[in-house]
Amino acid sequence: MTNKIDSQMLKGILYGCILLLLSKKEMYGYMISEELDIYGFKNISKGTIYPLLLSLEKKGLIIGDLKPSIYGPRRKYYSLTEKGIKEKQEFFKEWNQLNSCLTNLIKGVYEYEN
Repeated sequence: MTNKIDSQMLKGILYGCILLLLSKKEMYGYMISEELDIYGFKNISKGTIYPLLLSLEKKGLIIGDLKPSIYGPRRKYYSLTEKGIKEKQEFFKEWNQLNSCLTNLIKGVYEYEN
């Protein structure tokens, strides 16, 4: 993302994004960062991802497992817990509702201005 986005807004969205990505497959932190980059979340620092992973893990939404790597030290791969799967579904439901409300507001303001 080339423009600066409010950190609190971004944090909430990234929570859901990480849960969505981990529903595809288990990943380690840098891999998550690379995946986010592919989907347009440019310039998200690694220093943003790791605290979110720690928070998600403390909440019991994801679990980390150290695995050997052929590229150096072991890596911590994360996967969703049952609680994380439910949280991902709730995030998706809330996001759709919020997106719908915001879209309606934008249309309403645009129609009023024109």
